[in-house]
Amino acid sequence: MRREVRWERMFPDELNAALEACPLVYMPYGLSEPHGPQNALGMDLLRPHGAAVVAAMEHGGIVAPPHYWHIHELGVCGAWAATRVGEARQWVTAIPPWMFFKNMLYHIRAMDMLGFHAAIVFSGHAGPHCPDFPVFRDLLQPHFATRLELIFDYDVIAEEFMADFSHGGSIETAYLWAVAPDCVDLSRLPDQDAPGPHFAMGDNAHETNRRRGERVVASIAANLAARGKALLAEYDRVQPARRPLTFDEVEQLWEDEIRPRFADFKAMTELAEGQTPPAEDSVWYANWRVPDRS
Repeated sequence: MRREVRWERMFPDELNAALEACPLVYMPYGLSEPHGPQNALGMDLLRPHGAAVVAAMEHGGIVAPPHYWHIHELGVCGAWAATRVGEARQWVTAIPPWMFFKNMLYHIRAMDMLGFHAAIVFSGHAGPHCPDFPVFRDLLQPHFATRLELIFDYDVIAEEFMADFSHGGSIETAYLWAVAPDCVDLSRLPDQDAPGPHFAMGDNAHETNRRRGERVVASIAANLAARGKALLAEYDRVQPARRPLTFDEVEQLWEDEIRPRFADFKAMTELAEGQTPPAEDSVWYANWRVPDRS
């Protein structure tokens, strides 16, 4: 029988034993977002969650409950979606960047309080916020004993797959197909010469292959486990003092060190080079302007 590693499906004694054996937690993040008509909307979290489960089962650790709310709709994201998704009902579980990062801060605080030596935030949803992850990690790390890493799929995928790694394309579809086969239905693919947009489907989606997806998952799981091992070794070397933050101290950390920097986060970019705002009658128009949150 397979060993359970999904936190929300484990019993207290199982969690305690798993933490003692390997005090590493994988924290999967994603978004419910269009990735073509052939993929279920939860693609961006189903992928990293599935790969993290493989990594934990094979190498140790616990997979935290998945978090399906992520950055979208604002600024660059809204302008991108206006052209790639169009005016269809989008089914996007978007929250603003400041709420996303503050949620993550509280999630990490919980991991530290529980006694994990290492935590890997693993996001399947990328975008303008990608450069903000290492900045955020560096702001948080001095305040937590838990050693932190904040990464995306492409940080741990084998290089051979990167050339075809596009939004809703062949690799993402294959990756999802490998971890959640009931969430991919190739019969829903449009004809290759059918005019788009096709609900944010990648141009090479018709080239997808489940066996290739299995190799993608294997490479990601192995690289995730290697990152976890390095973080655990760092914890053993540093032997950091552990004093979990209170909720009030988390709020103070946000106000003192993160909020003053937030205007510089790339997630707060209004438009990328070459982009134009969504049309005023677009469903993506309302939130494309980025407010000053500093």
